[in-house]
Amino acid sequence: MINETIITTLNEDGSVHIAPMGVRREGDYYVIAPFKPSTTLQNLERSGQAVINMTDDVRIFAGCITGHYDWPTINTSVVNGKRLEAALSHIEVEVARQEGDDIRPVFYCHEKHQETHTPFMGLNRAKAAVLEAAVLVSRLHMLSDEKIDSEIVYLQIAIDKTAGEDELEAWGWLMHRIKTFREQNVSKAQGSSA
Repeated sequence: MINETIITTLNEDGSVHIAPMGVRREGDYYVIAPFKPSTTLQNLERSGQAVINMTDDVRIFAGCITGHYDWPTINTSVVNGKRLEAALSHIEVEVARQEGDDIRPVFYCHEKHQETHTPFMGLNRAKAAVLEAAVLVSRLHMLSDEKIDSEIVYLQIAIDKTAGEDELEAWGWLMHRIKTFREQNVSKAQGSSA
């Protein structure tokens, strides 16, 4: 099972890097597998520490995919890092071992500290729809327009029926990103045929 989380790591200059990432458990380990190249990968290799943030604020997932990275953070308790202020809970981890891979190196991490901050208030279909749309947007370069359009039509049902202000804002960012991506591709195609 993969849980969709937000990973925070520290950059070399001490600033925080925020990235959505699926995390799984294997025995006593939390497994983080960032793509090459990525800032999360560089930070994990350098510092060996990260924070796994569990949040239901889907604006953060959509924001990281669409260029909205400025989310408030708080110092962590044990590892040298920052956690999201909007985290329902967080787990501070340290890398125990790394396995190389040409596409996604795998980091096996031990839990150093865990805290719960806010109760989980239940499931919401619009939050799930935004999360699925964020995954689609992260793969625009790999998927056909038809696939994206059919998925968006289906996901729009949950948005229309159950979204609150936060979900609507996140959905808007994602739809704008799809539109911009397509406009850029049309411009490139026209430029290459001129």
